[in-house]
Amino acid sequence: MPEHQQNTFKILTLNQISPLGLARFPKENYQVGTDITDPDAILVRSHNMLNMDIPCSVLAIGRAGAGTNNIPVNALNERGIPVFNTPGANANAVKELVLAGLLLAARNLLPALRFVETLQGDDETLHKQAETEKKRFSGVELPGRTLGIIGLGEIGRLVADAALKLGMKVIGYDPNITVESAWSLSAEVKKAPSIDTLLRNSDFITVHVPLLDSTRHLINEKSIGVMKQNVIILNFSRNAIVDEDAVLTGISSGKIKFYVCDFPSTKLQCHESVITLPHLGASTQEAEENCAVMVVNQLVDFLQNGNITNTVNFPNISMERESPYRVAVANANVPNIVGQISTDLAKAGLNIHNMMNKSRGELAFTLVDVDSPVPQKVIDDISMISGVLSARYVPFPIR
Repeated sequence: MPEHQQNTFKILTLNQISPLGLARFPKENYQVGTDITDPDAILVRSHNMLNMDIPCSVLAIGRAGAGTNNIPVNALNERGIPVFNTPGANANAVKELVLAGLLLAARNLLPALRFVETLQGDDETLHKQAETEKKRFSGVELPGRTLGIIGLGEIGRLVADAALKLGMKVIGYDPNITVESAWSLSAEVKKAPSIDTLLRNSDFITVHVPLLDSTRHLINEKSIGVMKQNVIILNFSRNAIVDEDAVLTGISSGKIKFYVCDFPSTKLQCHESVITLPHLGASTQEAEENCAVMVVNQLVDFLQNGNITNTVNFPNISMERESPYRVAVANANVPNIVGQISTDLAKAGLNIHNMMNKSRGELAFTLVDVDSPVPQKVIDDISMISGVLSARYVPFPIR
């Protein structure tokens, strides 16, 4: 057996994870549970890890979902720990909820439901009251109305496709759209040259962007002032992307007809022009299964091969294994680290079979396949290189 080869990986789960996903961990190589000590990886959904003492044994974090605001990503960057997520795995579930919110607001369904619940008397009395008052809840139809979509990733694209099929006009804005997303987007979606153009021309506005410093309170007093009268705003992305105080002011002035979101708060609770849901975006059996399967597959590939797919902090990197002996190195994106890794391997008499290095912002990741087992001293020497955040030996698992 190669020196310091690991037969078993230990996975700590902090939330209930779909059994369909957990079944993707090979039983012969993995221990998975809620009481694991010294885990190699942590699997999480909504559990707040921000103040958690994350063990030094941890090599990776897997988030069964897209958002990672509950994970201390910056602190993990310093330790060279990838934070995996599952973009797109819950996209259909969120899309369907956006459509539900769109229809709830367009047809005044929630106020209508609340009204019906107040009716008293026999059926004849109820019918008369309903007929007398129903004009109060008259809504609008969607065909011909314009939906503005801020953020054209997987969810935004699915929402755009669905809205087009409903007969709506769609305007999209995303300065950071990927080539893949651009190719997937319908040619019927008009690309807004600026966010103000989108706001000014939309009857409905939905946001699908991550919460960053640049997107915090993206919808604010100034942006609301640009919008059409009686606009309907939908937020199934992150609560802080929308300034709640500005929204309530916009409702009071008549600028905003409805605000629909997936994030309850004391400010918004029981407001007649606000529809708040209990964070249901990914709460379907299918979405939970998709997220669990996707993140487990990513963790397994990382732990057993060092490959990285879908992290929020490191570059995607995947190198086909042509040798059973691999070294994986997380490092700062600075000059000459690859050269120093090569030097340490050469000093140990190890021949490099293949090597790949990729960077993302201030971080980089390096995979090196060699032709013979790697002594622990070599890993220790690589770990001591200035700029190296973590290094480990990744031989093929014993079967």
